[in-house]
Amino acid sequence: VQLQASGGGLVQAGGSLRLSCAASRRTGSNNGMGWFRQAPGKEREFVSSISWRGDMTSYADNVRGRFTISRDNAKNTVYLQMNTLKLEDTAVYYCAVSRSSHAGRGPETYQYWGQGTQVTVSS
Repeated sequence: VQLQASGGGLVQAGGSLRLSCAASRRTGSNNGMGWFRQAPGKEREFVSSISWRGDMTSYADNVRGRFTISRDNAKNTVYLQMNTLKLEDTAVYYCAVSRSSHAGRGPETYQYWGQGTQVTVSS
């Protein structure tokens, strides 16, 4: 499985971006998917995840209420709608495919990773 993340860019604080992550083929075993991010000098951190059926989602506390994860299994694509962006949201955002139909918060529970897309929030 290859993952292609897109949609990153430069945006002013308070603005919005929508990230997309397209899988090269239908993810086997009905896998969950997630988004992580890594800012310069910091550890990679969990952002959000969604189960295969899309009926279970999870968010990091610092993005809950601002970010929304969704997926379109017919298009093998997961999205991350990011609203009310803050300076601290600046990071490289990575999408990943979970090892199961659910999607946890730990990076060790994911088996495939995209190349990342840069999100930069300016003041």
